[in-house]
Amino acid sequence: MTSFYVALGACLLAAPGAGAEPPKKMAAPLPRAHAHNDYEHARPLFDALDCGFCSVEADIWLVKGELLVGHTPLQLKAGRTLEKLYLDPLRELAKANGGTVYPKGPAFHLMIDVKTDAKETFAALTKVLENYADLLTVTRDGKTEVKAVTIVISGNRDAKAVAEQKTRFAALDGRPADLDGTTSAALVPWVSESWRTLFKWDGTGPIPDAERKKLRELVAKAHKQGRKVRFWATPDKVEVWKELLDAGVDFLNTDKLADLEKFLREEEKQKN
Repeated sequence: MTSFYVALGACLLAAPGAGAEPPKKMAAPLPRAHAHNDYEHARPLFDALDCGFCSVEADIWLVKGELLVGHTPLQLKAGRTLEKLYLDPLRELAKANGGTVYPKGPAFHLMIDVKTDAKETFAALTKVLENYADLLTVTRDGKTEVKAVTIVISGNRDAKAVAEQKTRFAALDGRPADLDGTTSAALVPWVSESWRTLFKWDGTGPIPDAERKKLRELVAKAHKQGRKVRFWATPDKVEVWKELLDAGVDFLNTDKLADLEKFLREEEKQKN
């Protein structure tokens, strides 16, 4: 870890994106839109909100007691903390909008992808999340109370520590293998997987019948257990998004916020 901190010390600068102005008018929410690596956009969180996204993803690194947001150590900057980029502005929005991120809007998800040691980072994350009890979905003694923001932990997950908490403000991002286990949907409300791990189709030509069947069976199995489904590394193509929608995939994962928004808005118009 010494080399990690040496590299980090050279790049702890002022934080672009922190303190950005929230949207002056909230877009109509798109419950199935997920902003992959959201923090890489010019205005973390707010660019996604401008497009109506209801799920965003932030990578965190535990550095000298702070949870810094970035994809690699060299991208970490002072002030770009989980609190400043995400939790504080989400709290302000929920206060302004009557207890939801979007006015009278659907559930909002914040996926936290842990990049440093699972045990140490989760311990630090727990202390931070406890300060946002008014904002976050909470599970106490097995009973879940849904609030403005639901936290789902991915990456380096200390699953045992999360499961053992009597009061917890975060759930776990699972994998397809969890669909064959006994873990509750309250603890593992999502299952995620790389698209390329399960499928070869990249949006060119029609999806093979066998892959369509495999996709729909996985989604149906997850939904039967009360879980949601997300794939990462999906091709950012309309043809793929269409297939995911038709299969019932809950979150469409993208780096191209405006393109996915346009697609989903057009899909809504066609249904109305």
